[in-house]
Amino acid sequence: MKYTYTHPRPAVTADCVVFGLDDEDLKVLLIQRDNAPFEGCWALPGGFARVGEAIEETARRELAEETGLKGVFLEQLYTFGDPHRDPREHVITVAYFALVNLAAHTVRPDTDARNAAWFEIEDVPELAFDHNRILQTACQRLRGKIRYVPIGFELLPRKFTLRQLQQLYEKILDRTLDKRNFRKKILKMDILAELDEIETDVAHRAARLYSFDKRKYDRMTEEGFNFEL
Repeated sequence: MKYTYTHPRPAVTADCVVFGLDDEDLKVLLIQRDNAPFEGCWALPGGFARVGEAIEETARRELAEETGLKGVFLEQLYTFGDPHRDPREHVITVAYFALVNLAAHTVRPDTDARNAAWFEIEDVPELAFDHNRILQTACQRLRGKIRYVPIGFELLPRKFTLRQLQQLYEKILDRTLDKRNFRKKILKMDILAELDEIETDVAHRAARLYSFDKRKYDRMTEEGFNFEL
């Protein structure tokens, strides 16, 4: 049975905070808007939900259309509903955060995005709408969640060193970790598979490579294992 509503309804969008990590810093992916409002300004990738479309589908579709990213880790962050956050009309946005390995994804702007680029978190310009607030919320969520859920592995290549893993946590948490204690703790969890491979083409002494054993982690979690760093 169909219903007809007489009261006005706000529009709904999905916006994505995409984090990436390189050898220098934690970065966020931004697009340069090609349309008003805020034409020419940098913003988070996102857009309006279509009728009959699940909001996560909106997030993934807009991310693919505006940046070319597909099949990435995506998790709902928060809903932002200030009626004045968009100068066009009352727009509620459901924000998501994504984690990607920079080396594994090529970014290309499309649809209403004039450009797409990675920015260091500390060098993000003033963003369109309330996107600076959304980004701040995502950073807080990432720094809190990475300590008790192993989502950080999404930012690394499939094969990585313990040094790379420690650097990831240091960059996200913004503090130095004791090398001996960090390695002892992560290895004791027994969720890493030690590979019969070492780094290649490096100036320093080549280190052993590891991979994250997600199946083992999932099985251990069902048995009551708690990940905490």
